[in-house]
Amino acid sequence: MDLGLNNRVYIVTGASRGLGNAAARELVAEGAKVVLTGRDEKVAAAAAAELGPNAVGVAADNAEPDAAERLVAAARENFGGLDGILISVGGPPPGYVADSADEQWRESFESVFLGAVRLARVAAAELDEGGVIGFVLSTSVHEPIPGLTISNGLRPGLAGFANSLADELGPRGIRVVGLLPGRMDTDRVRQLDGLSADPEAARLAAQSRIPLRRYGTPQEFGRTAAFFLSPAASYLTGVMLPVDGGARRGF
Repeated sequence: MDLGLNNRVYIVTGASRGLGNAAARELVAEGAKVVLTGRDEKVAAAAAAELGPNAVGVAADNAEPDAAERLVAAARENFGGLDGILISVGGPPPGYVADSADEQWRESFESVFLGAVRLARVAAAELDEGGVIGFVLSTSVHEPIPGLTISNGLRPGLAGFANSLADELGPRGIRVVGLLPGRMDTDRVRQLDGLSADPEAARLAAQSRIPLRRYGTPQEFGRTAAFFLSPAASYLTGVMLPVDGGARRGF
C-alpha cells in the first residue's frame, strides 16, 4: 500500500529515542520529512542525522511555552510547510498516590498535558485540509496502571481533549487521532519492570496477560503511527487505538 507520505512534513516530539523515534523512522522511510525533537540539542541532532537529509533535529521540551512556535517555524524553514504533528512525551515519574508530591504533578501537567495542548493548538492553526494531529498516550486512558498514578490522572484527560479537538477541526478536514501503546520493549517499560524485586518475573507475568504473549517492538508501534498519520487513514479521526497485542479486552 502506498501511504501517500512522500514529501509530506511532520513534527514528531520526543523523537530522539523510544516510540517517538520509531515513528519518525517509519515516516522518513515512507518518504516523509520530519522535524524531530529531544530535550538535548546534540542528542536530537544525532537522532536526525541517523535518518538522513529528510530529518532535522531541534532541541525542545514540550513544557516550554515557545516550543510549539519554534517547531512550526523549523518545519516551514527546512521543508516549506507542515502536514501533521505527532505529540509524544515521556511518561511521568512512577509512583503511588502517597508518593506523588505536588511538584511532580505540576511538572507533569506542564509537559504531559498543557504542553501537548499548546502544541496541538499551534499546529491546528497552521494545518490545512488533510492535516493530522496525533497524540501518543497510553492504555491508562482506558484502565489505570498500578504504580503510575500521575499518568493515570493526566492521560485520560488528554484523550478527552483530543476527542473535543477532533470535533472542532473535523469541518476543516483536519484529523485528530490517538495511539495507546501497551507493553512495548522500550527503556521506559524496562524501567517499570525494574521496579519489581524480580524484573524478569514481572516481565513474564505481564506477557502472560497479553494474548500475543510478548511485548511489542518500537518498530511495530512506528509502523502503526505512520499509517495513522498518513493520507491512507483519511477517514479516521477521534480514534484512540490501543497498540497492545490485544491486552485491552474491551470493545
